[in-house]
Amino acid sequence: MDWKLELVVVPVTDIDRAKDFYTRNAGFALDVDFSAGEDFRVVQLTPPGSKCSITLMRNEEWAGHMMGLQVVVNDIDIAYAEAKERGVPVGEIHWYNDGVRTPGHHPERADFGTFVAFKDPDGNNWLIQEVGKTSG
Repeated sequence: MDWKLELVVVPVTDIDRAKDFYTRNAGFALDVDFSAGEDFRVVQLTPPGSKCSITLMRNEEWAGHMMGLQVVVNDIDIAYAEAKERGVPVGEIHWYNDGVRTPGHHPERADFGTFVAFKDPDGNNWLIQEVGKTSG
C-alpha cells in the first residue's frame, strides 16, 4: 500500500499576503481558492512540477513555525536565480561539511548535498535542495 504525502498545511497570519507571495514570488500554481463564509477559506497551491501541495491556513498563533519544508530541483543555480528574480528572500547557496553549514555548492554536487533557504512573509522556513544535477 502506498502512503503518499500530497498536502501540507502552512499556518499564516494573512492568507491574501501569503497567496500573493507563493504565486507571484515563489511561482506556485494556485489550485483552489474557496471561501464559505467569513471564517472558512481554503487556498491550495502547488510548487512547479510537484505532486505535493500546500494549503494556507490562517492561524496567527502558529504562523511562522513551519520548519523543514523542502522542494527539490535539479539545478540549484537556476532555481536560485529564478527565486531572486521573483523577489524571494533567498539566503546563500550552501552545503554541510561534517554538520557545519558551508558557503557554496557541495564539492561533488552530490544529490541532496546543496541547499538554499528562504522564508515566507510569516517566517515559515523552506529549503530548496539540489537532486539530479550529476545524473542528468
